[in-house]
Amino acid sequence: MWRNHLTEIIVFTVLFLLVSAMGFLAARWRAPKDMAHLDEWGLGGRTFGGWITWFLVGGDVYTAYTFVAVPALMFGAGAAGFFAVPYTIIVYPLVFLVLLRLWSVSRQHGFVTPADFVRTRFGSPTLALIIAITGIAATMPYIALQLVGIEAVLKTMGVTGDSTVARHLPIIIAFAILAAYTYQSGLRAPALIAFVKDSLIYIVILVAVIYLPYKLGGWGEIFDAADAKFKATPAPGDGILLNQNNQLQYVTLALGSALALFLYPHTQTGVLASRSRAVIKRNMSALPAYTLLLGLIALLGYMAIAAGVKPLPGAKEGTVDSNTVVPLLFDHTFPDWFAGVAYAAIGIGALVPAAIMSIAAANLFTRNIYKEYLKKDASAAQEAKVSKVASLVVKVGAVACIVFLDPQFSIDLQLIGGVIILQTLPAVGLGLYTRWFHRGALIAGWVAGMGLGVWMLYQIPNPATKRAHFGGSAFPLEKFGFDTPKTIYVGIVAVLVNLVVAALATLALKAGRVPDGTDGTSPGDYFVDEGDEKLAPRTRQDGDEVAVEPAPQV
Repeated sequence: MWRNHLTEIIVFTVLFLLVSAMGFLAARWRAPKDMAHLDEWGLGGRTFGGWITWFLVGGDVYTAYTFVAVPALMFGAGAAGFFAVPYTIIVYPLVFLVLLRLWSVSRQHGFVTPADFVRTRFGSPTLALIIAITGIAATMPYIALQLVGIEAVLKTMGVTGDSTVARHLPIIIAFAILAAYTYQSGLRAPALIAFVKDSLIYIVILVAVIYLPYKLGGWGEIFDAADAKFKATPAPGDGILLNQNNQLQYVTLALGSALALFLYPHTQTGVLASRSRAVIKRNMSALPAYTLLLGLIALLGYMAIAAGVKPLPGAKEGTVDSNTVVPLLFDHTFPDWFAGVAYAAIGIGALVPAAIMSIAAANLFTRNIYKEYLKKDASAAQEAKVSKVASLVVKVGAVACIVFLDPQFSIDLQLIGGVIILQTLPAVGLGLYTRWFHRGALIAGWVAGMGLGVWMLYQIPNPATKRAHFGGSAFPLEKFGFDTPKTIYVGIVAVLVNLVVAALATLALKAGRVPDGTDGTSPGDYFVDEGDEKLAPRTRQDGDEVAVEPAPQV
């Protein structure tokens, strides 16, 4: 009953309302003369410095769902759940130079979305449309997942109802407030709120990793309890250490997730909002601090085992809601007032990424569907207005997914989303370095990779949730005819097929002298910094050291 959690509810509500007020006040923070422009509403004027970008991108990448899902995976599967730690380590060296080039060419040409870049780079409105639709499709379930995190907290506090509407009314109200201040303040709202969100999370996790081990008898007791739990289960893939059957899945999932992370439109939005290449460099060097935090968050799953936490019942009879593991751990071990702070950290942690994701999806619709196909002469003010309305529609769709669908379906959709967004790697990621691929070949590769990926995902069941299809992203190699129990991440296989098909089709189209699109960028565009003109090669100054960067070969 909610009356038993009154202190937690009051603390949660006060902090939530405080952050909501900050969201509305954000419209006056660094306020421009005219907000009716996508550069202002959707990218914060492209003026965010080092600290703002660090909190914004960190809040965008490390979401509320991360807070509950990674420990839940550790609770249920053990070491396999640690995949999130290596992938958020290797991602920053992988994307360091790539994001610098994306920022420069976007600043030079005024690109707001990755599809804008593809449209100009390959001279193909069709390819840009595919990239835009792919980005929207991959982002929508990600927004719904932020609601899963809030729902887990509300369920733990006993805030439920008998009817569907009553049960989800707090979430509907929370997202209505989010929609209102995002509509008014744009990207400035999550940028300002991110300071509070990340500060709360850092405080909660640091307290948890010091206080909880002391209360539970030390780290030795925690790992012993986890080891005993997994040894008692018949599942071959769990345990506090990886085994020969899940190592391939672990490696490919970590690599695929790293490749996919900064292909998502919302992560690119945070990068494009920064004011210079130097800001991005500093952030790619400093963001691994969040990965240290993520490693500590993951260990909450083992602490929940040692604390004897039992997840609350799931939506379907005979299932459990593993996302309630962390909130229940806090409820059982923290004083009521601090449990309320921890719940607020999770709830507020959902607002920042949800706002950025809805803005990114709305920008894709506005720039690459509305302006390209519905109103080519749309003014800057019209673009901003359409994007605001589209962001509202996206949020309504996310709430509808939670209210009318099984939350587990949203989780499964997000797994599919990672596979989907990876299919933009050849056009967006490699497109920043080479113009060799033919635009028609990139479309053919996308079709092949997407088709194979969806087919593989369809073949994967999930006995725990009683789902026959789309039950995860670990594909059994035995379905390919191999005599092995090993599995592999679907996204890696699909994107490899995408690349092979795109390369072979490019060779065939070039051999047949099929006309290609015109590249609207120049080599110097990829090295432009704040205030620079389009130069190649150009001289830049990093601190006291002066270096010459040659023009890239494209």
